[in-house]
Parts: sequence; structure tokens; C-alpha cells
Amino acid sequence: MTTEGAPSAVATKGSPDGTATALVGERQVARRAALVLVGIILVGANLRVAVTSLGALLDEVRAGLGLSGTMAGVVTTLPTIAFAGLGAITPWLVRRVAPARVLVVAMAVLAAGQVLRVATDSALVFVLTSALALAGVAVANILLPLLVKQYFPHRTGLATGAYTTAMTVGMTVAAAAAVPTAQAFGSWRTGLGIWAGLAAVAVLPWVPLARRARSIARRSTSTEAATGVRVRPARTRLGWAMAVYFGAQSLSGYAIMGWLAQLYRDAGFRPATAGLLLAGVTALGVPVALLMPTLAGRLRTLRPLVLSLTGASTLAYLGLALAPYRGALLWVALLAVGQGAFSLVLTTIGLRARTAEGTVALSAFAQSIGYLIAALGPLLVGILYGATGGWAVPVGFLILALAVQTGAGLVIARPRYIEDEG
Repeated sequence: MTTEGAPSAVATKGSPDGTATALVGERQVARRAALVLVGIILVGANLRVAVTSLGALLDEVRAGLGLSGTMAGVVTTLPTIAFAGLGAITPWLVRRVAPARVLVVAMAVLAAGQVLRVATDSALVFVLTSALALAGVAVANILLPLLVKQYFPHRTGLATGAYTTAMTVGMTVAAAAAVPTAQAFGSWRTGLGIWAGLAAVAVLPWVPLARRARSIARRSTSTEAATGVRVRPARTRLGWAMAVYFGAQSLSGYAIMGWLAQLYRDAGFRPATAGLLLAGVTALGVPVALLMPTLAGRLRTLRPLVLSLTGASTLAYLGLALAPYRGALLWVALLAVGQGAFSLVLTTIGLRARTAEGTVALSAFAQSIGYLIAALGPLLVGILYGATGGWAVPVGFLILALAVQTGAGLVIARPRYIEDEG
């Protein structure tokens, strides 16, 4: 495990002074590594909190602000739009400002957006400040794979697993706690605004790292200028395969989060039980999110993981279409395994790039295009469900998306680097 900016020992090797200096240097490196890992985990915990807390309180927000159905639809679509559009500017930012400094600003913007949106009575201002909060998330989405690559080049799987697990836990806790918090304080504003504190805490580990980031940014820039490297994923097969895989798995994930509870209600479950079954997908996904990056980092080819995740999702979809009530718990468990594709693709971004620029370029391209694809998931599933009055056709659409995902996954499974293609 390595970090940038490590001190060097200048005393003679083997001398008492040299041994002491080396020990001090090792301790400083270890402390910096621990600080970076804590910072990455805290940022990961924030990546979906602003979205899931709002989803849990959407009815209360609509009533409190008088949101129309159209405006509510805009609010629920904002995450994928923000992640796609605003994430695309992150490589431009990183070429001009050190990543740690960009991340400090991103988390500060997230905290500010969450505070401002609960301080207004205007529906329009609420939407705009929600977009502000999501802008911080969009940038952080792109930066984390870069920071993992930069600070933990030999522990990519472990560090990615840590922050994707934190993201899953944060998402689950926010969804579960938003309503009770709002009820305890008598206002939906508290249920949403309290999560700004988590974003503020996530800033703290990065402040000392941002202060040291000037020389790191200069060194990275001079290296890229010397080598003439400028990665353009849009011109590569690997870049498009990564974007399609990211998009297809996110499409399915958002569709599941948006419609699984309704499917289980239609199958005969009470609303509360249907909600618990949906929460089960997220809860069971925690160990999967932790394990998947570790496995990916150890395997030469990702083909077994890609095919295993496809198999789990296929069985789950078939079960949901044919016997949703009888095998409900089994389908939830299989869906949780299949959703491990998200942590797999985030890990793969770091594994398929040699350089910091390659990592951030691939991350931005894959996530920007991917989230545009993902935005279609809940929409198309809803249209198909409304048109047919049942779940066979919507589930068939998800199986088709899974086939596309698998094809792209087999392309990114082979060991290669984005810098070699363009």
C-alpha cells in the first residue's frame, strides 16, 4: 500500500539515525494511508444519501412544497442527469486542480446543497439546490476510482470494496432513517437536512491532503506533458464496452429500486413487506459489494465473475416473472448477487488504466454515458408495465438489457489498458 508524497530517508542505511528516519517515514506513510482510506470511505458513504433520503420522503416533500407531478418527476430523474452531465467535466477539473482539492469542494457543495434545499419554500429553488447537491456527488463519483488508483495502486480491489460497501450502507441507512427522523422532529426538512452533516464530516480528512496536493498536481502534469499521453475513451472499444456495461447494470439497478416493491405488491404482499423485500436487496448487497472488488483484483480475467453475476440475475428475473410470491426471498438474494456488477465495474475502471489520467478519463466516460443509459431503466419499465398491466414484458426487457450487459462485460473482462487503445 503506497501513498504519494512519502518522506525519504536521507541518513546512512544501517546507522541508528538511518533506522530511526526510516521508521518515522514508514509511520508517516502508514498514517497518510489510513487518513486517505478513511476519507475515501466517508465520501463513499455520501454518494447516494441525498438521493435515497429524498426518495423515502418524496410524498412529504411534494405536499410541503406543492410539487406537481411533473416537477416530482424532474426531481426523481435529476440524479442520473446530474451524474451523466456534471461528471463529464471532472477530467477537465483534474487537469487544472489537484484531485484532493476538487474533492474537498465537491463534498462542501454537497453539504451546502442539502442545507439550502431544506431552507426554501420554493419548488423551483428546491430543484435547483438538489441539483447543486448532486453536482458534488457527480464529481465524487468520478474522482474515487482515480484516488484509489493514485493512493492504493496495489490494493485497488480492497479500497474499492471499502467505499462501495460504505456507499451501500449509507444508501440503506438514509432510506431507512429519513422517515423516522422526520417524524421524530416533526418535519421532512430535518429528515433531509441532517445528512448534510455527513458530507461535512467527509471534508475533514481531505483538508490536510489538499494542502499538500500542489506538488503532486504539478508532478502529475509534468509527467503527462513529457509522455504526451492524452486518453480518449470514446475512440476505443474498451471505453465503449465499459460505458455499456456500466449503463446496463445501472439501468437494471435503478429499475429494481424503482419498481421491485410494486412487483411484490402485485404478487400479493402487503406494502410494508414489499418494502422490506426491496430493502433486502440492498442489505444483502453489502457483503457482495465488499467481496467483488477483492475477487476482481486477484483474477487475471474477469470472465468468471461476469458470467456468475449474469447467471444470478437471470435466475432472479425468471423467478420474478414466473413465481414472484413463492420464491420471493430467493429472488431477493439472487438480485443482490447480480447487483454486484456495480462494484465490479468500478473496480475494473482502475484495473484497465495504467495512469491517473487514464483512470479519470475512463471513469468519466463510462459513468457519463452509463448514467444516460441508466435513466431509461425506470422510465421504460414503467411504460411497459402501464401498457401491459403485468410484469412479464418489463422483466423480459430487463433480461434483454442483461444480455447486452454480459456482452460488454466479456469485452472488459480481458486484461488490457485504455492507454494502449487510445
